[in-house]
Amino acid sequence: MTHRIQDRRDTSRNMAPGVSSGVSPGTRAGGFYGWTVVAAAFAVAVFGWGVGFYGPPIFLKAVRDARGWSVGLVSGAMTVHFLMGAFAVANLPLAYRRFGLPRVTVAGAASLAVGVVGWALAAEPWQLFAATVLSGIGWVALGAAGINAMVSPWFNRRRPAALSMAYNGASMGGTIFSPLWVAAIRWVGFPGAAIGIAATMLCCVLFLSARVLGRTPESMGTVPDGEAVGTSSIGPASPPPQAPVGSLWRDRAFLTLALGMAVGLFAQIGLIAHLFSMLVPALGAGGAGLAAGCSTAAAVLGRTLAGWFLPADADRRVVAALNYGVQIAGCGAFLLASGTNVPLLLAGTVLFGLGIGNTTSIPPLIAQAEFTREDASWAVAKATAVSQALYALAPAVFGAIRDAAGGEAVPWLFVVAAGCQAAAAAVYLSGRRVWRTRGAPV
Repeated sequence: MTHRIQDRRDTSRNMAPGVSSGVSPGTRAGGFYGWTVVAAAFAVAVFGWGVGFYGPPIFLKAVRDARGWSVGLVSGAMTVHFLMGAFAVANLPLAYRRFGLPRVTVAGAASLAVGVVGWALAAEPWQLFAATVLSGIGWVALGAAGINAMVSPWFNRRRPAALSMAYNGASMGGTIFSPLWVAAIRWVGFPGAAIGIAATMLCCVLFLSARVLGRTPESMGTVPDGEAVGTSSIGPASPPPQAPVGSLWRDRAFLTLALGMAVGLFAQIGLIAHLFSMLVPALGAGGAGLAAGCSTAAAVLGRTLAGWFLPADADRRVVAALNYGVQIAGCGAFLLASGTNVPLLLAGTVLFGLGIGNTTSIPPLIAQAEFTREDASWAVAKATAVSQALYALAPAVFGAIRDAAGGEAVPWLFVVAAGCQAAAAAVYLSGRRVWRTRGAPV
């Protein structure tokens, strides 16, 4: 459905503030409160990705071991998980407006918690698929669009660094939870692990939503980056938000952003969903869990470097394309490893991991540079929905490839992933500077 964007003409909020000589209420106690929100968003992201994103690949093996179901069937359940998330994330902006960000975040955590326990207790395939509906709907409130909604109102000029720090919670979630899920399932079984981790997640998200996420810059008398309302600012700014667009679905800048994000994440999710089980023969379950943790630790490094050292005038689409180039190199290392060469498998894991974080954190920065503030919030949500609808198919597609080869790791998986990443880079580059045709400042 076409969404008509209204021109808010709120230039004071659209322009990136710099360093103000005034002190706002939001900066008096312990510094600018926006950084407290970043810390809270970081913690939410740890659980969101650790349970809702990095959990399902571990669940795949746990469910197969417990029930004896095929890779294709469980991969199909993962597809439902991500597909339902695509439906939910497209409606997040409306949900935030109606119910508020804290309530939506808590509801998402509750749905994810119930869904994960359902994964562990499912005795029939239909029960597994029902559980994935709940987990898929819930996790997106703790995912990329949710984190962007938490952090973006508080930052403009420093948004790349702020989002980088918050999104690093996603990578930390993988670093912590990939081996934690393996160990917990081994110690207390899948049901016990699911109940314990889900309960902990829900309690933490409830606390953060009640204590931190309910505040806004307006309620604290400040504006993005911590400037006092009505004060002047100096200093370098991020690329200025552009002229409003009538329909995102007919805007080339948005279409290339959404398609590039979708194709790149299709490759990324496809590999992540199966990488753990493919590493087990060479590294063992414990080693594969640690390797997955190393991959997400590399993602922290990659995202941090991009967030803190991205120049204000950098072409963010070029940065996105270069990021996919690093992941293509990782796929090349996996191909050369042939499933047995441990050093090359680890090299591929690290190279692939370096790009994982930026795949989700760079698109919101592109939207910031190419759209007005109002348009950008919708562009991020809808691009995330489009990408999730496509990458929801990735676990099943990659699972079908594995099933066709007898369940083994096959070179075609890495060839398909590298091809998709190259296509995503090309799509991003095809939209370079296209927003300037809308009469935006150069």
